[in-house]
Amino acid sequence: MDGRLIYLMGPSGSGKDSLIEAARGPLRAHHCDVVRRVITRSAESVGEDAIEVSREEFKRRRSNGDFALSWQANGLDYGIPVLIDQWLKDGRDVLINGSRGHLAEAQRRFPTLLPVLLTVEDEVLRERLLLRGRESPAEIEARLRRNALFTADDSIGDTQIRRLDNSGDLAVTVASLLELLSVSAEPDRT
Repeated sequence: MDGRLIYLMGPSGSGKDSLIEAARGPLRAHHCDVVRRVITRSAESVGEDAIEVSREEFKRRRSNGDFALSWQANGLDYGIPVLIDQWLKDGRDVLINGSRGHLAEAQRRFPTLLPVLLTVEDEVLRERLLLRGRESPAEIEARLRRNALFTADDSIGDTQIRRLDNSGDLAVTVASLLELLSVSAEPDRT
């Protein structure tokens, strides 16, 4: 039996990287691996535990078929290593840090993926963005407007988007993620 692709997405500042890092060990215990994205960003930038490459290296890897998924967002290129195909074939669940804008394409490639949307209240998001100091006040307000778009849809096609609120304690969000994965893995009993 093939594994499941868990497609985590959410606005910048929602805490995806923090959630992934905090959940890494518990996810392993539930036979779910977390894959590191390949990103064209400078090594000095702070953020997720990613594989950082130049634009030229990214293009070379994409041309070589090294990515199961790839997309552009916010002036950067993102790639999910093709090794997830084998992990899924081996029956391992895989969590990736995906992009809402690339969800439809990801679902075409992986029709049974489980889309998980990490949400956060606007005031909490504003505070997190201010604390990290990467964006100007105008950029923060633009991100808050985009945050509203993240909560607009409940499904894509016939697939329901599962939501996790990360406005509070991270340990609660980790527990909610593990619960969501356990419930979604149960066979349909209708």
